[in-house]
Amino acid sequence: MERRTAHGGGQGRSDVRPARSDPRIGLMRVLIAPDSFKGTATAAEIAAAIGEGWRRACPGDTIRLAPMADGGEGTLDALAAAVDGAERVPVVVRGPDDRTVETAWLRLPDGRAVVELASTSGITLLDRLIPDHAHTLGFGDAIAAALDAGATGLILAIGGSASTDGGLGVLRALGLRTTPETAADGPDGMFGSAALDLITSVDRSALRPLPPGGVVVLTDVDAPLTGPHGAAAIFGPQKGVEPARVPVFDARLARWAALFPGTDPATAGAGAAGGVGFGLLVWGATLERGADVLSDLLGLRSLVVDADIVITGEGCWDAQSLTGKAPGLVAELARSSSKGIALIAGTIRMPLAGALAAVGLDQLADEAGDGTDAMRRPVHWATEAGFKVASAVAEEHA
Repeated sequence: MERRTAHGGGQGRSDVRPARSDPRIGLMRVLIAPDSFKGTATAAEIAAAIGEGWRRACPGDTIRLAPMADGGEGTLDALAAAVDGAERVPVVVRGPDDRTVETAWLRLPDGRAVVELASTSGITLLDRLIPDHAHTLGFGDAIAAALDAGATGLILAIGGSASTDGGLGVLRALGLRTTPETAADGPDGMFGSAALDLITSVDRSALRPLPPGGVVVLTDVDAPLTGPHGAAAIFGPQKGVEPARVPVFDARLARWAALFPGTDPATAGAGAAGGVGFGLLVWGATLERGADVLSDLLGLRSLVVDADIVITGEGCWDAQSLTGKAPGLVAELARSSSKGIALIAGTIRMPLAGALAAVGLDQLADEAGDGTDAMRRPVHWATEAGFKVASAVAEEHA
């Protein structure tokens, strides 16, 4: 189906400075571990492009690609590429605007399943933003399919949501009953944020049990469900909520939370994905920092130790990049292991301390005459950025 794309703005920059002195003699071992450039290119595409550019400048170097994720878009792809024996299982779900979505969940060799919200109920699946009615039923559909197929445990990646439904959709798909069951103006059921205005009670008796291996939820934010730092206030505008209506959405979530007195809406991460974090807490899941869990699954620490230079990045590098997101963790591990670190991002809004090089794709494209071309051709400009960084490092070590 058609996918809506959205891009961050801002001024980028291309800042390459000499690499630190390296007494090692011989070729470089380069680890390329970016996150996705949201809405423009996957982490795997960006990593491959940077690698191609590096090889063009330094063909003898050893390059290891490790596309990253932290619970958002690209998490399933990153694990599929990194885990031997992982298998994609096709599934058809109800998208966030009720249109059919053909996607997949991932079966891991240990019997667990990985389900990604971005590919089932994500904002990129919408042609237009519908904040009152977008829902997470499809995410619940995929979870149910994985359980029906015998998944022994679940890893749920919840970044990239299109909705602010408090997890209503996913819980309904997993068996939660509500009063009323359907909206007065149609037969399609109680789904989406607007439904939270009408629900007066819930019945968990038919809610599916957790799998024996439990449910781990990967999130890259620690927002509570409600309040000035909650799902509606912080993330609602990204999903089409007009500023004047933020209090309406926040009040909906507060009423929803009151129906589950045993679950604390102030829990860090409860506000993730428009409140899906809260809904999954109601189910009994555990919220964890996605970057940490995925770095363990991907063996990131050992990959960094084996490298001489580590390259990371994402679509927009800013202050949030260092607060639980995958690129920030990559940079942290590189510094703690005394490795050289370089940054390649779509746009760069703050420096990365200690970086050997920092290249913004928008600035490269601007230098070539059209800064907006970075959004249209991120793979091309990531290749150019890889070449530029490699050339600078090679010149320093010549």
